[in-house]
Amino acid sequence: MAGESALTLHNGHKMPIVGLGVWRMEGHLIKDLIFNALHMGYRHFDCAADYKNEKEVGQALAEAFQQGLVKREDIFITTKLWNSDHGHVLEACKDSLKNLQLEYLDLYLVHFPVATRHTGVGTTDSALDEDGVLDIDITVSLETTWHAMEDLVSAGLVRSIGISNYDIYLTRDCLAYSKIKPAVNQIETHPYFQRQCLLKFCQKHKIAVTAHTPLGGGTANIEWFGSVSCLEDPCLQTLAKKYNKTAAQIALRWGIQRNTNVIPKSSKMERLKENIDIFDFELSKGDMEAIKLMDRKLRTNNPGKFWGIDLYA
Repeated sequence: MAGESALTLHNGHKMPIVGLGVWRMEGHLIKDLIFNALHMGYRHFDCAADYKNEKEVGQALAEAFQQGLVKREDIFITTKLWNSDHGHVLEACKDSLKNLQLEYLDLYLVHFPVATRHTGVGTTDSALDEDGVLDIDITVSLETTWHAMEDLVSAGLVRSIGISNYDIYLTRDCLAYSKIKPAVNQIETHPYFQRQCLLKFCQKHKIAVTAHTPLGGGTANIEWFGSVSCLEDPCLQTLAKKYNKTAAQIALRWGIQRNTNVIPKSSKMERLKENIDIFDFELSKGDMEAIKLMDRKLRTNNPGKFWGIDLYA
């Protein structure tokens, strides 16, 4: 009734449709978080060099493998190339693999479609210029970066490669210059920021869409970016009562019924359980349409706050 628990990528690899994002997760909490998540059935973990906790994730995974809690081939690990490493793709990938204690990645993404001043592999800095504005490197093209990503697949270091925070223009360009097409585009999308045109474009061209910030960022983005959470919206609250679920579960279920992969983040046990407990019900066509009307085109995650420049402007 409630659908598949994995998306099949264009290269045949399967990506679990619900994952756990580890952004803003403190290192000392990671081990318990990963172990609890594995016990609850999570098999997809979304990491990034820029989250500065790959080593802790790697240690937790190594212990989980050693204890026989899970096998490497049964989990799906994503991490991302940071902006400052666009000219150093191979070294950056090897650094992430070393930190994660893995021989290969299931998915490696270009975190943002912008190269910035290189500050040393693994430092993942966002260097600013003398005006306090992100120091963008105009010597490295996204095409050059992508061909280096393709080489990782040929070298057996990465099974699938993809993009993140790319709009329709940049996604179209990537499709045009790529030998290996992007398997995934990871973007912010939730009931207040539905991005239907980008979603349809990607899916038409067999690029799976992963929804980061699938709950609109909740407390984290309210704190950092002063955004508004969709979870308080009367529509989601009404549907939560109707289905005897939480507003978050309604939003995540809506996400997977759009055929997007969702990667909510939480360190709270009850939320972790809730976020993966979305396979025993299905939203009706009418209720999917009701959520569609919630769209405010409201981006809640904008790193320009820290970069001195709004790259989405």
